[in-house]
Order: sequence, then C-alpha cells, then structure tokens
Amino acid sequence: MQNRSLRAILATALGLLLSSATALGEGSNYSVGPQYDTTHVYVPAESFDRFVASFVATFGGKTTPKGTFTLTPTASKTMSQLAITPSGTISVFGFLTPIPFPFGVEHYGYLVANFDSAIATARSDGASVTVAPYNDPVGRDVIMQWPGGLTLQLYQHTTPPNYPAVRYVPEDRVYVSPDSADAFIRSFVAFSQGRIASDVASAPGIEIGRPSEIYRRVEIESGFANVRVIITDGHLPYPYGREVTGYAVGNVAAALRKAMSAGATVLVQPFTSSGRISSMVQFPGGYVAEIHSAP
Repeated sequence: MQNRSLRAILATALGLLLSSATALGEGSNYSVGPQYDTTHVYVPAESFDRFVASFVATFGGKTTPKGTFTLTPTASKTMSQLAITPSGTISVFGFLTPIPFPFGVEHYGYLVANFDSAIATARSDGASVTVAPYNDPVGRDVIMQWPGGLTLQLYQHTTPPNYPAVRYVPEDRVYVSPDSADAFIRSFVAFSQGRIASDVASAPGIEIGRPSEIYRRVEIESGFANVRVIITDGHLPYPYGREVTGYAVGNVAAALRKAMSAGATVLVQPFTSSGRISSMVQFPGGYVAEIHSAP
C-alpha cells in the first residue's frame, strides 16, 4: 500500500512538472504577427512626406495620422507615422532635434505578447539590453542587440494595436560575419521560437553584388517575420548591406514602375536568382529597400 501511494505521489509530481514545462514552452513564443514587425526608417524631416507618399504608392496600403512626439527616453522631438502595406509595415521618423544615441541603429520593432518576459528570454538566449526599458506615449520599449550586431526594438502598446494581416511576410535582411553567424542564428532562433528553413553554404554571389562568387545564406522563419541571414566577409559593393528589409510583391516590374513614378531610383536592376526576381531601390530621403517577387 505504501509503495502504491508513493508511486501515485511521484506520478502526480511528475505530471505537474511536465505540465509546467509545457506551459513554459508555450509561453516562450512572444510573437504577435508579422504585420507588427515594423522596419524603422529614419529620413530627413524635409523628406518625410515625400518618402511616405512614395513608399505607399509603391506597395499600397494606408498610413496612420502623422504626429510629433517624444519617442526616446531623453528629450527629443520627431515626426512619426506608420505606413501599413500588404508587403510589410514601416515606422517612419523625421527628427526635428538631434537624434539621441543610440537611436537610429535599431532596424526593426517587434511587438511582443509579454514585454518583461520577452526581455528576460532574449537575455537568456544571448541578447543584451542597449537601451533599458522606457515608456513612450503609447506603451513601453526596449532596445536590444543580438550576437553579430543586430539591434532591434521590442515594444508593447498599452492598447493592443490592430493592423491588417500582411499579404507577403516581410524579409528582415541581417548581414553578419562568419565569426558571429552561428552564435546569432542560435540566439535568434531560440528567442523567436523560429526554425531554420534553409542553410545554403554556396548561395549565388549575384545576390550580394558579387556574381562570380558564392556566400552562405540562412533563412529563418518565425511568427515575427522571415529573416534572411547574409553571411559575408564584408566586401560588399553599394548598396548591399544598406538595405535592411526585403519586400515581396506580386510583380517586380510593376512595383518598380510605381516606385520610379513616385520619385524612387532603381539602384540594382532586376535579376533572377534562387527562384525569385530581385531588385534594389532608393526612396526619397535615402531609404534603400530590396524588392522581390513573391513565392
């Protein structure tokens, strides 16, 4: 009888441990949706309206009302506006004061389901806090850096936002060196609860402006966004490395015609590689973007 009771107690305890572990595993996915992966775009204040108009003319969608806010933990003023398109969302900043350090180096903002827990998890997965948590007019923010140098904002709104789902998941383009690539990939996959969709050791160099060579390319998929990890020796011809986001469209040629009609300049003419057509454009204000055909 005592042995049966002991076995029952142990079984109950083991069940509780397993259920707790399952709950922890489920709770570690903090992504809300790729429409809340917002690329941060800093443009000169005088180019703000032209840039936003050009971007929306190229990709479609809509904008939120433009306003002037203090969005950093120290004194500053910036115009700010969202452009929400079928190919991805951008947060546009046109500072009216000097930009406080280190703002401007973060590439993306990721909405997270649990702000404090997401920070703790990111830290445990190898990321570090570069700007401690602070309040902004609509919620809370933190700036974090991953091994290899990727810097991004995690944020949470006081009133949860409601953006329409994207038609095409944006592609965050992260350039890292061979020295830090594996550390970054391990860290980011663990935090994002994503998966490595492909790891190509000999990707065509035309994709980084070096058509006679090869490079390593890793694709990560998660609930935040798709991430293309571009692993190079840093010998990159302009504009490669300046683009931080790739935008998928139904027809690249049509998107380029719209972009040029709206004041953008084609920097890299369309080429075909790895099953997709790609190009690079520069919008008014200097923002460089990659545009590619949808899968």
